[in-house]
Amino acid sequence: MKLRRIHHVAIICSDYERSTRFYAEVLGLTVLAENYQPRRNAFTLDLAFPDGGKIELFHFPHAPQRLSYPEAQGLRHFAFEVDDVLQWKTHLEAHGVTVEQVRLDEYTHRQCVFFADPDNLPFELYERGAANQPSAPQIDDG
Repeated sequence: MKLRRIHHVAIICSDYERSTRFYAEVLGLTVLAENYQPRRNAFTLDLAFPDGGKIELFHFPHAPQRLSYPEAQGLRHFAFEVDDVLQWKTHLEAHGVTVEQVRLDEYTHRQCVFFADPDNLPFELYERGAANQPSAPQIDDG
């Protein structure tokens, strides 16, 4: 028995239209379905990654803000694998997204960069490695 992959990540946004544009247009996720729940005056948007993983984007009126700091307990960030970190950095900045400086992961030697969504949720873009490239450092016991 094992976990196979992430099925979906659920995100509650403060501005449905702004977040829909961000995830669908800026990040390029595919819109699968949009639903409205009149009883709750709530919207749900299902978005897909090319590998089938999903983001469920919710909007509930008057949802409280979540305090989030990079080193606080809980989810630290959500990472997307990309082929070209610099190309994505340029793309995000062209859409008005503030993106940190590119970093080099000291263990995998792959590039990565951090940014936030419209509600300041932390995200990372992480460079895809070659199929035979280890994703973690090799430890020499000898």
